[in-house]
Amino acid sequence: MSLLILPGFGGSGPAHWQSRWEAHMKDATRFAPASWDRPDLEDWLAALERGLEQAEGRVVLVAHSLACLLTAHWAARHGGTGRIAGALLVAPPDPEGPAFPREASAGFRDLPLAVFPFPALVLASSNDPYASPAFAQDFAQARGAGFLDIGPCGHINAESGLGDWEEGQRLLAAFAAGCGQPRACV
Repeated sequence: MSLLILPGFGGSGPAHWQSRWEAHMKDATRFAPASWDRPDLEDWLAALERGLEQAEGRVVLVAHSLACLLTAHWAARHGGTGRIAGALLVAPPDPEGPAFPREASAGFRDLPLAVFPFPALVLASSNDPYASPAFAQDFAQARGAGFLDIGPCGHINAESGLGDWEEGQRLLAAFAAGCGQPRACV
């Protein structure tokens, strides 16, 4: 299985755990939309498609923030292709919340509620400024995903001081190990 890293708004700089994972995990690649700071849903969907086409074998998506919403849009449009073994969704933002970036409002705000056709696990922080734990749990439940509140970690990003985020790596490994069976990771 390979990992497809899906950063959110701003693109997860070098201190972000996603960038650190990408640098150290041999089977990890990053999708590449035209703009990290002016996200366009159609462009991001096309970039996700390209990332899936270029990935080797079955893929586990590792999405952060806005890319969690991207994953929901992609799944609602494309259903299960068999290429996606599962999705680890970290810190989904509330598109109706006051901190949601207005640059992303046009395309990402109308969030589909379709159940994912692949196993998924949502990780959330109890003090995320972009979404309440209740929003994150509802996001997971509406999509048939598992849910785990990892405690007070802010937006689970570089500012959270997680470094290589070993706990996240352990959660990813446990999740990915169970992705051989349909819906087994939920």
